[in-house]
Amino acid sequence: MIKIQRALLSVSDKSGLVEFAQGLVQAGVDIISSGGTAKALAEANVTVQKVEDVTGFPEILDGRVKTLHPAIHAGLLARRDVPEHMAKLNELGIAPIDLVVVNLYPFAATISRPAVTLAEAVENIDIGGPTLIRAAAKNHQGVVVVVNPEHYGELIAELKANGGISKETAYRLAAEAFAHTAEYDTIIAGYLGKQQESFPVNLHLAHVKAQDLRYGENPHQKAALYVEAGSCYGIPGAKKLHGKDLSFNNINDANGAWELVQEFDAPCAVGVKHSNPCGVGVADDVLTAWHKAYEGDPVSIFGGIVAFNRPVTADVVEELNKIFLEVVIAPGYTEEAMELLKTKKNRIVLQAQAGGEEKDWDIKKVRGGLLVQELDEQDYAAADLKVATQRTPTPEEMKDLEFAWKVVKYVKSNAIVLAKDRQIIGVGAGQMNRVGAVEIAARQAGDKAQGAVMASDAFFPMPDSVEAAAKAGVTAIIQPGGSIRDEDSICAANNAGIAMVFTGMRHFRH
Repeated sequence: MIKIQRALLSVSDKSGLVEFAQGLVQAGVDIISSGGTAKALAEANVTVQKVEDVTGFPEILDGRVKTLHPAIHAGLLARRDVPEHMAKLNELGIAPIDLVVVNLYPFAATISRPAVTLAEAVENIDIGGPTLIRAAAKNHQGVVVVVNPEHYGELIAELKANGGISKETAYRLAAEAFAHTAEYDTIIAGYLGKQQESFPVNLHLAHVKAQDLRYGENPHQKAALYVEAGSCYGIPGAKKLHGKDLSFNNINDANGAWELVQEFDAPCAVGVKHSNPCGVGVADDVLTAWHKAYEGDPVSIFGGIVAFNRPVTADVVEELNKIFLEVVIAPGYTEEAMELLKTKKNRIVLQAQAGGEEKDWDIKKVRGGLLVQELDEQDYAAADLKVATQRTPTPEEMKDLEFAWKVVKYVKSNAIVLAKDRQIIGVGAGQMNRVGAVEIAARQAGDKAQGAVMASDAFFPMPDSVEAAAKAGVTAIIQPGGSIRDEDSICAANNAGIAMVFTGMRHFRH
């Protein structure tokens, strides 16, 4: 057993602190503390010795230096089973410290705040706390370390029952303490790494398990959701207001829908099925946007995921309730809308927060490693657009081309999108053959393709895709350009009277 005679308490999270300290005092333990922790205990009439009275040195630099002193760390690191260590403590008049209770400055909570500055984040990096934790955890044969208030009750109970803390308990708490500081440092390293212009030499990712999922992509695969520490945005940070538990596919599809709907400033509705947008509509109001999204492909949107970039009202839900939808996502819902949404027992309703202004990465797991890249957040500048054909797009065609270009970025390559009046009417996704993608989109659009525009995520290496678009009735095309055979496609467009613009950038999505 480790006999607890002297404890150091220094916590950011003060939940349960006073009751725990009172239990220690009742067990005959002397308490050392500093700063806000000492103040909170003193106000609760708990006898506390201040750290500066132990060190003989005042807190300096606005509290940045207080526990970083030999009188503290020698009392933690001295091995109780090494006579020379204990003799040195006695010679220097340093008393051992048997229990350390520390939790750290809330760095994750700090960086989750909107528009937090780098200076604010750095100021909330704890130095003394991790040092205390690691010192105590290293010497767990003689020192007990606690980083989680949930353990307070069990420690007091063990202390009262046995007159000390078992070495088994001390070992378990030391392992938890090292995991705690490792996670803390990983969050800091990850955040600071994202502030660099180049990718860091070593990539540190900190994610907390949020929940087990019903299953993975297939029922025989287990799955779980891990949320990036400090993040409250997007689908991982969304609040579930109603419905059954989320599945792997629900989250993946919901993320695509939510990311796409944020591309538009005007009211927008997005339907996603199997990771691809199957319906997108932009209008002056949410209800009209929904009708556009639904009518773009009523077959595919059935059983899909729907996202809105505006709060959802009851009139919209009345229309949603006419079909089966797995998930509905929006930044908010009126009270009447929620009552209607809850009439569908299993449908999942999420309230998500737009965000992600901070720098982030796109990460794909490959066996044995990670592929890391910047998010595809860039778009062409108006000055970069080049009209490659004899005919220039009309203003209405240009609006639809810009709309289709935003959508095609979220369609699996090879990707083709047909649009008219800010409504998606045909999508060709994930095809090995780009002409096949055009034909699929045109077949889906049917007669609606007459007078529509087309967006392609990559250039046309042959004129055949343009010819297929012309056959379907497309009047304007937006594509990256850059093929060595661009002239062939330009010639095909001119022959068909199609206006074609080059963006100078592509949007592959694999």
